[in-house]
Amino acid sequence: MMKRFVLLLSLGLATSAGAESAADVWKAKCAVCHGGDGKAQTKMGQKASMGDMSRPDWQQARTDAALRKVIAEGDPRNSLMKPFKDKLTPAQMDALVGYIRTLKAPAPP
Repeated sequence: MMKRFVLLLSLGLATSAGAESAADVWKAKCAVCHGGDGKAQTKMGQKASMGDMSRPDWQQARTDAALRKVIAEGDPRNSLMKPFKDKLTPAQMDALVGYIRTLKAPAPP
């Protein structure tokens, strides 16, 4: 029983240590253009006239499937948005979509 517990514990630690959070992936791959808050107030974001992902209208105008497609395949309207399908796993792309949804600015009172 103790061996089984130690094995499960070590497998769990190895898995969690190797897994990047969506926030880590965002910081490493996305924030340089989109900013830490998704507002695109960066040099690259302003140069490409990127939208503010925190705006409710921006969030409502895009489905999760559309966001995932742009992450995977790039954006044909913006050559700076390169495809990440060969750099990120499907799980990482799905996690990024979820992370983008957390960037929502609070609704006005």
